[in-house]
Formats: sequence, structure tokens, C-alpha cells
Amino acid sequence: MIDKEQIIAAIKTVFDPEIPVNVWDLGLVYDIKVRQSKVRIKMTMTSPTCPMSEEIMQMVRIAVSAIPGINGVDIKLVWDPPWDISRLSETARLELDLTEEGW
Repeated sequence: MIDKEQIIAAIKTVFDPEIPVNVWDLGLVYDIKVRQSKVRIKMTMTSPTCPMSEEIMQMVRIAVSAIPGINGVDIKLVWDPPWDISRLSETARLELDLTEEGW
């Protein structure tokens, strides 16, 4: 059985090329569904004009596809709800110096 924690761990290996934070901690992943050996991921970008969106989605697809037992990864790019800074994890806030002290 495929564990969501394995999927999250794989997603955490994918970094936004323009920001030194992985896409999970950036809060770009909205939903993960697993059905048998297939994974469906809903994710967004920090901006609809992100020039790296296709590359980032492909990196996520490759990372998740490498998990043994997965036979398909479907990524749906969504814009609702729009991404905002509140979606950052505490790890991302520290990395980007967006803690209360860094504001």
C-alpha cells in the first residue's frame, strides 16, 4: 500500500528553482489522493505567471513516480484558492526569514 507520507517525502525533494524552499513547505500542494497504484496531486504556483510551473510539475511527477508501487501520477494545476504567504510552513518561514522577527 502506498503511504501518503512517502509521497510527501518525495515532494519535499523538489525545490522551486527560484526560491530555496521545497514545494511542500511552500504550500503549493493542496491535495494528494491515492487510488490503488495511481496518485492524483492538486497543486498551485505562487503566481499564475510563474515561468517554471511546467518544470516544477514535471519534477514533482518524476519524484513521486520513483516511489515503488506507483504506476501513474496525475498533477492538476489549480488556482482556487489562490496561493498566499499564509500557506508557508514554519520551515519555509525560517528559511525565507519571514518569521515575526524577520517581518
